Amino acid sequence: MSETGSPNLKPVADLNENEARRELAQLAMDIAYHDARYHKEDAPEITDAEYDRLRHRNEEIEARFPDLVRKDSPTFRVGGGLKSGFGKIKHVRPMLSLGNAFSDEDVAEFVARVRRFLGLEGSEDVEILAEPKIDGLSASLRYENGRLVYAATRGDGTEGEDITANMKTLKDVPHVLKGAPEVLEVRGEVYMRKDEFLALNERQESAGNKVFANPRNAAAGSLRQLDPNITASRPLHFFGYAWGDVSAPLGATQAEARERLAELGFSLNHPAKLCVSVEEVIEYYRMVDHQRATLEFDIDGVVYKVNRLDWQERLGQVSRAPRWAIAHKFAAEKAETIIEAITVQVGRTGKLTPVANLKPVTVGGVTVSRATLHNEDEIARLGVKEGDTVRIQRAGDVIPQVLEVVTDGGGAPYAFPSACPECGSDVERAEGEVDWRCTGGLICRAQAVERLKHFVSRDAFDIEGLGTKSIEEFWHDGLIRHPADIFALKAENLNGKEGWKDKSITNLLDAIRDRTEIPLDRFIYALGIRHIGQTTAKLLARSYGSYTAWENAMHAVSAERKANPDEHKKPELIGTHYAELVGIDTVGMTAADSLAAFFGEEHNIDVLASLAAVLTVTDVETPSTEGSPVAGKTVVFTGTLEKMSRGEAKARAESLGAKVSGSVSKKTDYVVVGADAGSKAKKAAELGVAMLSEDDWLAMIQAS
Repeated sequence: MSETGSPNLKPVADLNENEARRELAQLAMDIAYHDARYHKEDAPEITDAEYDRLRHRNEEIEARFPDLVRKDSPTFRVGGGLKSGFGKIKHVRPMLSLGNAFSDEDVAEFVARVRRFLGLEGSEDVEILAEPKIDGLSASLRYENGRLVYAATRGDGTEGEDITANMKTLKDVPHVLKGAPEVLEVRGEVYMRKDEFLALNERQESAGNKVFANPRNAAAGSLRQLDPNITASRPLHFFGYAWGDVSAPLGATQAEARERLAELGFSLNHPAKLCVSVEEVIEYYRMVDHQRATLEFDIDGVVYKVNRLDWQERLGQVSRAPRWAIAHKFAAEKAETIIEAITVQVGRTGKLTPVANLKPVTVGGVTVSRATLHNEDEIARLGVKEGDTVRIQRAGDVIPQVLEVVTDGGGAPYAFPSACPECGSDVERAEGEVDWRCTGGLICRAQAVERLKHFVSRDAFDIEGLGTKSIEEFWHDGLIRHPADIFALKAENLNGKEGWKDKSITNLLDAIRDRTEIPLDRFIYALGIRHIGQTTAKLLARSYGSYTAWENAMHAVSAERKANPDEHKKPELIGTHYAELVGIDTVGMTAADSLAAFFGEEHNIDVLASLAAVLTVTDVETPSTEGSPVAGKTVVFTGTLEKMSRGEAKARAESLGAKVSGSVSKKTDYVVVGADAGSKAKKAAELGVAMLSEDDWLAMIQAS
């Protein structure tokens, strides 16, 4: 290697053009070499100060000779180089979110649910590890044979963004671990201290740059930079207090595992406490809430985790959250301000939502200028009018809401619109519902645009570079009217458009091409069908397995519903396909009717056909259930189980590859009958479905 960093080098001011060209070429090689030694091999050969001198020398020469800046200049890369966008990393184990508790009663119910699920006696303690809930950005670090191999954001819980190069710039992220399991995935939170956040905003403001609303936004914005140089310049920290995939246990309890992570070199979120009663948990919550303002970092609540890891394993998860943990949020922060106007937004399902446009006010460190009024009934209940002074609250990241009128502004009562403010179509309010909805469907610009935004959103197709602004712009220009139009975009459509250069056009088209293959559950969710959220989409995908099977079944469901529009109580009277759909555990008639209605509209069928022509919807990847006697079988539980809770029984059945249904049909394979079984057992007998006692069921699954 050359001695480029030597203090005896010729001053930059004395270099001629040929000397500068040769030195820039050598610097590019040297810095790339040291980047690889540091970022990829964890074996640096020079000190940080020496490395910084190399980069500073390169920047000085480039500043004096801007025409000599090389395409492979270190200015444009760190470690693996400047990325045009973040790659995707699939989590080996899902990164789950947490359920929320907002009151002492919610916490008591959480512990009671744990007891019921595990079937614990009242005298047996349930140890709870309580930790402060950091208000930052979730991240996961994967180590293999003690070396950091990649880092990822939470993303949608299944797949995150590759932020390896950026995470390696954080000083408290170890690149090498001594004594760690062969595979260890450390999870935690990237955050920025309060004092560092204020100093960063001062620098941003002085430089004429955008300031951040709060430390969390500053941390997230700093970490998700395409240029790791920017991340490296920001004061970011990482608490590593949890884990995902691991080849060997970190301990027998949550507390032991935390201590093991500390021994491996990770910072932990403090103060934490091991509690043995609900009263002790609540006392901890009060203590942390009192200390909140004095902590160096922002928190938005505390997290309670069942301490025993074997109990965590038994408890498992429901939807996107573990049963063994919950977040206890702090009380919402409040402020007073004036309603300057009330406007109405139209959502992707046609719902009309009134919004209070406020005189800007700071709530919990965030400037708020809008708050939801929910619906017509809520406006009437509050008696809110334009010009009123109101009290608002903001809890977590949810849109602020109006709590009450403080001072009457003397304005006229608000009249809810009788026509859609976007397309002029009639609005209707179905019997028993609180929301007004536009009847315009896809002819309503607002609904069409909002559905397209939903289609490309992070939890759906997740097309990087195609955000809210671009969707609205492309709609206005006539480039996109339906989802399939996205996949027909070409470079010539975007050439010459304001803000779109060759690089950004290439990046967008690449991102679209990367999403022409998508899992079934994401595809179903992306369609934006009313009442079909992520959880239900996953259930449908798992139950039907493939797009073809799901589509055929939904056409049959729609036909059955159309033939029996007045049958409201018994799904089996509507049809066998409809009954099978409603029989999927937690999928009810409301969701089934939404699916039937969606597949009953000709324009929706056209949308599906056009998408099927350009996309590959992948079948559901089923977990390995080799040797399981119930893999692929449909199981119904009825009555009271004595040796395990109903929830635990369902979770165990699903883990072995069974489909758990809420109703009995000819397609049911087994009905597990507990004490005081009712109509389901009777129907199973009528249909000749195999019935098992709880002992029979346990013997069957324990043999696997």
